Amino acid sequence: MKNIKLLLVDDEQDFVETLAERLRLRDLGPDVALNGEAALTIVNDSVPDVMLLDLMMPGIDGWEVLERVKIQYPDVQVVVVTGHGSDADRDRAIANGAFAYMRKPVDFDQLVITIMAAYDRKRAMESSMPQAATA
Repeated sequence: MKNIKLLLVDDEQDFVETLAERLRLRDLGPDVALNGEAALTIVNDSVPDVMLLDLMMPGIDGWEVLERVKIQYPDVQVVVVTGHGSDADRDRAIANGAFAYMRKPVDFDQLVITIMAAYDRKRAMESSMPQAATA
């Protein structure tokens, strides 16, 4: 698998641990944050390529994480993965820069495909950025 810097953000610890283990088996070992505050700290320390983000969390919720990340690091590809979403939430997430929106329970194979597509988009964005001139 590609060397993807992946961040999984969800306050449901059992879900996070299970998903993280399954992703590790696909060589997609994610960093994990159990709340929005921890997610923002991790992002500031080591910007991920792709973030899997729950919306409904105590404290700083996924909406605020999405907004802050897309302002500071617009090339981070955010895949919203939520159990409490609606069509209006999906539209809002996409309008605010999310790469994709998935409802729990997610099909694991489809999630992996989505992560790979998000990573491909990030790489395409990076390659289309003007390179600094070298002397």
